[in-house]
Amino acid sequence: MICNTYIRSVISQTRILSGTRWSQSSNIFVTRRLHASLHLNSCFSRRKSLMNLSMMMDSGSTKRGSTVDVLADEGGGCISGGWKSEDGKLSCGYSSFRGKRATMEDFYDIKNTKIDGKRVCMFGIFDGHGGSRAGEYLKEHLFDNLMKHPQFLENTKVAISETYKQTDVDFLDSEKDSYRDDGSTASTAVLVGNHLYVANVGDSRTVMSKSGNAIPLSEDHKPNRVDERKRIESAGGVVLWAGTWRVGGVLAMSRAFGNRMLKQFVVAEPEIQDLKIDEEFELLVLASDGIWDVIPNEDAVSLAQAEEEPETAAKKLTEAAFTRGSADNITCIVVRFHHDKAVPIA
Repeated sequence: MICNTYIRSVISQTRILSGTRWSQSSNIFVTRRLHASLHLNSCFSRRKSLMNLSMMMDSGSTKRGSTVDVLADEGGGCISGGWKSEDGKLSCGYSSFRGKRATMEDFYDIKNTKIDGKRVCMFGIFDGHGGSRAGEYLKEHLFDNLMKHPQFLENTKVAISETYKQTDVDFLDSEKDSYRDDGSTASTAVLVGNHLYVANVGDSRTVMSKSGNAIPLSEDHKPNRVDERKRIESAGGVVLWAGTWRVGGVLAMSRAFGNRMLKQFVVAEPEIQDLKIDEEFELLVLASDGIWDVIPNEDAVSLAQAEEEPETAAKKLTEAAFTRGSADNITCIVVRFHHDKAVPIA
C-alpha cells in the first residue's frame, strides 16, 4: 500500500515540474461533474452537416487526387452528419456532444481520397485532456501527415507508426513556448483498398461488428495494464492509485500525444491491427471514452446495428451515453460496409 504522505510528495513534485499551481491545473486530469449547459433534447433535435472539398497538392512520389474532408459546425456543442461513398460500398455517420463538460476537447476527422488510383478512407477520434490544443492539432495534421508519408501505400503499418510518433514530436515542438501541457488520445481506422488498419493511442476505442459479434480492434492504454505498467516502471516511472490508476498519480492513461511533463513514460507509439475486409464485416464504431465508460462493446454494436443510417446510429450512441450518465465529452463515428449492396447517394 502506498502511504498518503508519499502520494502527496509525488503530486508536489509534479506541481513543481509543471511550473503551475496544482489548484489551476488539476482539472487537466481529474474528471469533474458539471451541470449541463444546454438541454439534450434541443441538442439532438438540430442537425447540420457540411461537405468541404479541399484539393490536395502532389507531394513526393505519391500522386493525390481530391480529398473529401467531412466537417460540421453547430452552436450549443452538438454536431452530427454523414457521408456515403460514390460507389455505395461505404457510408459513415458521426456525432459529437459536449455533454456535461464546460468545454469541448473531443475532435474527429473523416477523409476520403484516391492515391495512385487507390481508394483511401480515414476515420479518427481524438479525445483531448488538459485543453483542446492536442486534439485539435491531431485533427488538423495527423491524416495529412500520413498521406504524405513515402511508404503510405507500400507499408501502411510502418507509415502509421512513424507518422503517429513524428506528429507527437511536431505537436510538442509547436507548443514549446507554451506553459500548457495538453494531451490527446487517437483511435483511427484507415481503409486502403480492402485492407483496414486500426491504430490506437490512449483510451479511445474502435470496435467492429463481424457476423453480428462485437470485436474490439484496440485495447485501452491504461496504466494498470500489466505490460503498460512494466514499460512505465522500466522507464523510471510509477503507477499510483488516485481515484483510478494514474501515471505518476496524475494521468489516467499510459499512452497519449502531448503531455510533455510525462513524455518519458507516456508515449505516442500506436498499437496497430491489420485486417482484410470481407463480407462478414458489417460496421465499425470509433468513440471517445465518453461512450465506452458507460456503454459496453456489445451494446454499442447492437445500438448501431439497429439503425439503417450511420448518422442516426452515431446520434443514438451519443444520446444513450448521455442518458446512461456519461460525464465526459461524447464523440463517435459509425462506419457501415455495404459490400455488394447499392446505396443511393443523397
